[in-house]
Amino acid sequence: MSDILNKAKSVEDYVVGFRRNFHENPELSGQEFKTQETIMKELDNLGIPYRKAGNASLIATLKGGKEGKTVALRGDIDALPIIEQADVEFKSKNEGIFHACGHDAHAAMLLGAAKILSEMKDEINGEVRFFFQEGEETFSGAKKIIEAGGMEGVDAVFGMHGMPFLETGYVNLTPGYRMAGCDTIYVKFEGVSGHGSAPYLAKDTIHPAATFVTDLQGIVGKNIDARESLVISVGKFIGGTKANIVSKYTEIDISMRYFNPEVRETARAAIKRHAKAIADAYEIKVDVDIEESAVSLYNDDELSKLAEESWTKIAGEGKTGEIARNMGSEDMPFYFQHAKGCYAMIGYKNMEKDAIYYPHHEKFKIDEDYMKYGTALHVQFALDFLNSDIK
Repeated sequence: MSDILNKAKSVEDYVVGFRRNFHENPELSGQEFKTQETIMKELDNLGIPYRKAGNASLIATLKGGKEGKTVALRGDIDALPIIEQADVEFKSKNEGIFHACGHDAHAAMLLGAAKILSEMKDEINGEVRFFFQEGEETFSGAKKIIEAGGMEGVDAVFGMHGMPFLETGYVNLTPGYRMAGCDTIYVKFEGVSGHGSAPYLAKDTIHPAATFVTDLQGIVGKNIDARESLVISVGKFIGGTKANIVSKYTEIDISMRYFNPEVRETARAAIKRHAKAIADAYEIKVDVDIEESAVSLYNDDELSKLAEESWTKIAGEGKTGEIARNMGSEDMPFYFQHAKGCYAMIGYKNMEKDAIYYPHHEKFKIDEDYMKYGTALHVQFALDFLNSDIK
């Protein structure tokens, strides 16, 4: 058994204790003030200096005994507006707020890694930064840490997410595109209201908008290479006020997911083009507003290989598993725009413990045994990168 896994096991109760504390006291994105306070208090105990960022984030810095590179480790801390239905003794005390994505475990594992590394301070070649990040669920927290200078001088950044696709003790570290980018697109058609008995005297927007919605999937089929991935989903369609009034306005909210940035640009242009063409055909106006939510997550080849070597030191040979790339989105890749990065998918599946649910489920539950592996992987990766020739 690796020395680092032994160290992680020695702080396992510490990590589980913090995870349960965070779980009982969940806070929504941008409002994680008590969580921040708890982490600050522990960083003070560990003697690790930190500074606040954004609303409730923290950037902690541990300088090693020797000069060297800088690696950043990230743990998100926000919860979700979900009523918890999981059967655990440490249920959420905040009604309607639930750590249903496992960020309580992510934060606790990062604290465990900070504790281990602080006790190895003199052996560290370089600097380790710890990002305790608010607002992952709103894709806002990473940007706040970046705006606060958190990524200045960082050479590599590493993070992880618990997943039910793998048994506890297994991980996925595949290089390349792993999670989708996400845009939210707001389309508003404007016509001329009138009486429902004489639509020819008005300019309806519901029929053109419905035509546009039906037309959207043609963009996926006819404008995008079939070997690429693109998902366009209409989540909201609102038009009209009364049955006998021709609708002046119809509004549509669209979620678009992609991996390849070129696909994104093609789809964006096509959506605008199709919306305008349909509006012109029906002699109405249209406005298309595209809001970037997240960019696609791409695992650096070199760092993914290094992380897999780090994992093998911890868990042994043959403890990796395959996970298909995910159309869900994350704000982790915003860090990757400033330094090369790697994001691990680490298993928490355990049928006997009912730890089988995908994040955001009302019965979400993790196998807490997985946290010692996540803690160890943070530590091992940081040390391996700082001792490597990777630049």
